[in-house]
Amino acid sequence: MKLAWILWLSHVLPQPAADSLCLSTTVYLEARDQSALGQQAVAEVALRRRDSGLWGNSLCQVVTARKQFAPTLLSPQTRLSNIQAWTEAVSVALDSERNWALPRDQRKLVVPGASHFAAHAIASPAWSNAATVATIGDHTFYKVQSLKPRRG
Repeated sequence: MKLAWILWLSHVLPQPAADSLCLSTTVYLEARDQSALGQQAVAEVALRRRDSGLWGNSLCQVVTARKQFAPTLLSPQTRLSNIQAWTEAVSVALDSERNWALPRDQRKLVVPGASHFAAHAIASPAWSNAATVATIGDHTFYKVQSLKPRRG
């Protein structure tokens, strides 16, 4: 399936299905070749950003914010063709959403406080001198800014 089709589908699906699809797509595109822990860390960053409201009010808005995650950095013609990796990404995304729905003190955090991540084989962003939270596989996770859940 093509990325363009998935992004279109995310606009017509009801919530929360659209957000689950957007998060699954992002986990697949960003970390399909990483461990489950690395995939969970990517999902956690997106969920933390959603809660902050700085990149949007939904996971779809967050992961499609300009130049933030793979869905906006890759060609819409990109094919998501690895069915096994897609199945794992969906599972990780759904598990991450369930974990994030728990009260804050009960969540299992993989990269506490991380607001950004980078795969250094691909990119070296200006903010990569920020505080490192963890390196998992090919990704390094950073606390570039303190993200607090929006109020109300």
